[in-house]
Amino acid sequence: MTRRREKAAAPVGTRRAAREFAFRVLFEADRGDLPMQSVFNRAESAMRAGDDTFPVLSEEALVFAQQLVSGISAARPDIDATLRRTIRGWSFDQMAQTDLNILRLATFEMTGTTEPHPPIIESAVRIARKFGGDDSGRFVNGVLAGLSRALPRPETPAAPAPQREVFEQPADTTAPASDASATHPAAPRTPGEPE
Repeated sequence: MTRRREKAAAPVGTRRAAREFAFRVLFEADRGDLPMQSVFNRAESAMRAGDDTFPVLSEEALVFAQQLVSGISAARPDIDATLRRTIRGWSFDQMAQTDLNILRLATFEMTGTTEPHPPIIESAVRIARKFGGDDSGRFVNGVLAGLSRALPRPETPAAPAPQREVFEQPADTTAPASDASATHPAAPRTPGEPE
């Protein structure tokens, strides 16, 4: 076996590959008006049988692709409503199915998971450039960047104000009071006390 074939046969464990797999399932289900889970099962079988249409995903990546497909199936009305509010000047009928399905996939991740937006957008743009038209990458990037700005940011707890450490000096009955700073160099001074 050549190195190239060995490399191609090694399972891909990236989230980007899993997103591409989920996109293909979504696109095929949408075009054929088929249930997404049955398309996913067929695609998984084809992948495991060595069909080079699909990259061989690691088990972890396949689980992630399944989560994406299941999540999109369950949240499709909400995803489409979000996209209709976000996309200006285009109806779903006017858009390329490739672009629309990439946007659905990314919108689900951006609104339904805790995944940071930049890698989601980057993956979506790459998929759009690979499968879409000349302007698909730019269009997908613009829509998702607008959506990212419109989504509420998770609350970040404010950093607590730095606490001033107070050193309490234990009462030492054996040492004279004037020698206290000599035995404890970090002991605080009282106001007006000479250095």
